[in-house]
Amino acid sequence: MNLPFFVYGTLRPGERNHALFLCGRTASEEPGRLAGAVLYDGPGYPYAVEESGGVVRGELVTALPEVYGELLGALDRLEEYVPGDPRNLYERVAREVTREDGTAVRAWVYVAAPAVAAGLRAHGKLIEGGEWRGRG
Repeated sequence: MNLPFFVYGTLRPGERNHALFLCGRTASEEPGRLAGAVLYDGPGYPYAVEESGGVVRGELVTALPEVYGELLGALDRLEEYVPGDPRNLYERVAREVTREDGTAVRAWVYVAAPAVAAGLRAHGKLIEGGEWRGRG
């Protein structure tokens, strides 16, 4: 399933991992928002935590088809995501993301893994407004 990616932290244009992972590998990058999630500050990067009523702002990134598999693997490694591993910091999930024009598309989103999310809800620092840009 070649879904676009919704990025909300260090992979956004102008942030440190954009040039390392996405530059030259994307067909399009456009503003988007993920409803049903909030952002928490992490150690140099944010975590999206699924929670009703919240909105996270970021970019919807569509990979060039010829590099999709390579990019998916690179992003999984960056986020230290291994399917089914209970030690994951993030889980990659398919969620509906809304473009600026109001249309919705399913996209891959790296959200906080359940144990991480529980800790953030209990002790984390919520980022008001769901906008991380400029913090990294």
